[in-house]
Amino acid sequence: MNNTIVSNITRFIILVLLQVTLFNHIDFLGYLNPYIYILFIVYFPFDKETRIPFLFFSFLIGLSIDIFSDSGGVHSAASVAIAYLRPVIMRWAFGLSYDYQTLKISKTTFGQRFNFLSLLILTHHLILFTLEIFSFAQVVNILKKTIFSAIFTLILCLIFISLFSRKRS
Repeated sequence: MNNTIVSNITRFIILVLLQVTLFNHIDFLGYLNPYIYILFIVYFPFDKETRIPFLFFSFLIGLSIDIFSDSGGVHSAASVAIAYLRPVIMRWAFGLSYDYQTLKISKTTFGQRFNFLSLLILTHHLILFTLEIFSFAQVVNILKKTIFSAIFTLILCLIFISLFSRKRS
């Protein structure tokens, strides 16, 4: 079995288990809910031939979180949306000269990584909380939950990326 496949399966299982056992139980004042399973979508290797499997696995990780959280499909929708938008966000964050196969998130500059993760997380959280609350009367609540949860998720994702990335040579 290919080393990339094994690492993706392992990453999938670990992130789902961490999300449903630990991070789903963090709910500080109703606004801080970290969703670190987004890291699976960030780290998934991407090229033009794996676009459909990438969308499928993004749906699968969202569905796994939905099943354990009893959330009715909002994580699946948000995960597929950011998986679909990831090439556009990568082009915006890393410039036109990035290459799908050779780009390593841990080897980019902090500013590029911050921009990429911020936009990806904000998009995910906005879609997630909009579908979860689904009320125009609650727009302020949606924005509060999106911003505060996105900041907390961004901090945790940056910590995880720095802790588990290989040392630069």
